[in-house]
Amino acid sequence: MTEIDSCAFEGCSGLTSITIPEGITRISYELFKGCSGLTSITIPESVTRIEYEAFEGCSGLTSITIPESVTEIDTSAFSGCSGLTSVTIPEGITRISYELFKGCSGLTSITIPESVTEIGGRAFSGCSGLTSITIPESVTEIGTGAFSNCPSLNSIYWKGKEYKSVDEFYEAF
Repeated sequence: MTEIDSCAFEGCSGLTSITIPEGITRISYELFKGCSGLTSITIPESVTRIEYEAFEGCSGLTSITIPESVTEIDTSAFSGCSGLTSVTIPEGITRISYELFKGCSGLTSITIPESVTEIGGRAFSGCSGLTSITIPESVTEIGTGAFSNCPSLNSIYWKGKEYKSVDEFYEAF
């Protein structure tokens, strides 16, 4: 088996933990969408792509380990994961997609690798718990509203400069 059909677990709010079997190559679109009770997930190294809205609304997830094998994460994959506090994006990802972490109000820590060249629009919109972010120098494009509705974000590091607010960052950008 190399894939699980899209929407297979959509809305399974009672699902609390899952281990995706080795050999699965992609997390299909909307696979776990709305699984609000999901607190733990193990993604195998065989996965190379996480499709759009795969974990949208999984408010019970507090952290997720994305394996180094993943090279693409689509739009809104983690949107609405309000319990998510920490994410490390693997090397090899070149784009943080549109609304990828939108509404992840519990997110306090994010690690963006040097492989990223683009941050999509509204990627971190509504991440009200985010206080600091370091954007690698490799990033050359930042979409509209990437950090909108992030009132606690008071330290943005990019290209050797620190910005003390989202407004200050956008004025300089």
